[in-house]
Amino acid sequence: MSQEGATGSTVARRQLGRYLRDLRGRARFSVRSAAMEFEWSETKMWRIESGLTSMRGNDVKMMCQLYDAPEETTNALMALARETKANGWWMSYSDVIPDYLDVYIGLEEAAVELDGYWTERVPGLFQTERYARVLLEGWPGVTPEQVERRVQLRMARQSLVMRTIRPLWVRMVLDEAVLHRSYGGTDVMVEQLRHLVVISQRNNVTLRVVPFSAGFHYGSVSRQFVKLEFPTTESGSPSEPTTVYVEGFTGALFLEKPQEIKQYSEAFAGIWEASMSEVESVNYIAKLAREMQ
Repeated sequence: MSQEGATGSTVARRQLGRYLRDLRGRARFSVRSAAMEFEWSETKMWRIESGLTSMRGNDVKMMCQLYDAPEETTNALMALARETKANGWWMSYSDVIPDYLDVYIGLEEAAVELDGYWTERVPGLFQTERYARVLLEGWPGVTPEQVERRVQLRMARQSLVMRTIRPLWVRMVLDEAVLHRSYGGTDVMVEQLRHLVVISQRNNVTLRVVPFSAGFHYGSVSRQFVKLEFPTTESGSPSEPTTVYVEGFTGALFLEKPQEIKQYSEAFAGIWEASMSEVESVNYIAKLAREMQ
């Protein structure tokens, strides 16, 4: 199942990592004991099983031998290892992409549906160039050249929503504070709000706003997150498990355990219920843009 050209190596790496983790578990090796056998660090084992690194076929073969995997499984995983070396389009920006963002962009590319709740800023998929630049200039230690590279990457990602063939279907909920938090001054914010109004007219985009008057709701506990759903295979099973992405200042979490997905699905449903309707939300955003002028 090659993902080259669409998701780069992201999906293949994550699939291979899960298979190797399951084999290790069935063989009753801990991460530490397996790492000692391979003369690797535990960090390297974690990166492999988390899908953060590409793999050589010979290394996969060595791992399968230790885990006493059947020959058929070994051959299949060695073939999958070759796919972990495929580069997605975004790897031309690898100089400004941390590991976790590399993984996220690959998953975003592979996804068919995205549900997200944002409390601090407009999400990258819907930012204008000027709004994005203001946000990225605020990161400590980032050079002007790196800012421009990151802006270019952010704009390139937006084709997922704008393309006519298999666009990403998005349900996004913004906390009302996002609309009032001024980044870059009046002109930048008016442009950004108007862009949200325009983008909300697309069939694949549904936008809602949680008003201040909603009071305490699920989002008050969950904070902001993104939930990704993936296409199904010929057998009807998802090509990737539903994944929740939670980003922090120094890294990110990728959650996929059933209980975790259940909790975040319930949270999104509660946030959706607490929000204004699509029509009310878009009208409110348009009204704010007019008042800011």
